[in-house]
Amino acid sequence: MRRAPVPAALVCGTLLLLSACARSTGAERPPGVPTGVTAEAGSATSVHVMWNRVTGDPPVTAYWVYRGRAKVAEVPGDRHMVDVPRLRPGTSYVFTVRARDADGRLGPASRSVRASTPAAVAADASPPSRPGTLRGKPVGSRAAQLSWGAARDDREVVSYDVYQGDTKIHSVGGQQTATVVTGLRPGTRYRFTVRARDAADNLSPASAAVRLTTAPGADQGAATAPAGFRASTHRADGAYHIDLSWVPPRTDGVVTEYEVHLDGRPATSLVFGGNPPRDRASYSFYVGREPGVEHRVRLRARLPDGTWGALSEERTVTTGADG
Repeated sequence: MRRAPVPAALVCGTLLLLSACARSTGAERPPGVPTGVTAEAGSATSVHVMWNRVTGDPPVTAYWVYRGRAKVAEVPGDRHMVDVPRLRPGTSYVFTVRARDADGRLGPASRSVRASTPAAVAADASPPSRPGTLRGKPVGSRAAQLSWGAARDDREVVSYDVYQGDTKIHSVGGQQTATVVTGLRPGTRYRFTVRARDAADNLSPASAAVRLTTAPGADQGAATAPAGFRASTHRADGAYHIDLSWVPPRTDGVVTEYEVHLDGRPATSLVFGGNPPRDRASYSFYVGREPGVEHRVRLRARLPDGTWGALSEERTVTTGADG
């Protein structure tokens, strides 16, 4: 089969999604927009807000979190989550996040996300039970997969808090009993526990701890790679396009950015705005007008901690072979 060089039209283009090509790192530019922002009630009086870390030069040193127009929290640049307390029960709130760099520049606000606190629970002083057996396993060198048994409460478990040592690093909804923690260091031993929280902000005792050691080296782990990766081609208006689809990796946040590798090298990146897909995602891009050209294609995700995940399986396609 004949092989063609990566067409210039592929390196900079927008089709189904926003495709980001050149990324300026000029010192005059403010930080970028935080992506992957989510907000979920942690109790009747608190909301847990998360976002993806913003990379830049100069580096981001802080994140400002807003409830409506009011700034309610300032978070150090090495974190990407915060609990917003002292809220009203049974109330809907809107949150945004902005990044601030080392030179004091404040970037644009993220998209708005909404969360509603549950109704108040009168005279509830009973915490949930201790979560069931916590299990964990390293996923390569930079991630860990955790799962636990559901806690019980006389009313309702609203959320689960995940701790690394004595530090809370993540929170999930009360119906979720598993997560993937990213941003870990290779060859490092970690200790995790989980606590349940009810609407009255009562915290359960910590689960039994699980200890694990990440793999050495630079491997980022198969679980951080897009799953179910498929590739095919189609012809439209006299030109050929490669069509991709995949299932986003499970992480402790939202994946909004991907990098496409064509014939062994990065070719283009894409960023989902609005509500990034949680199930199957798709993307299509131009590769030229000549039939019978073979291409190898892979994909990887930028994880919420700002690092790149593992590459997907490689697929080989030939222009014209799929019609």
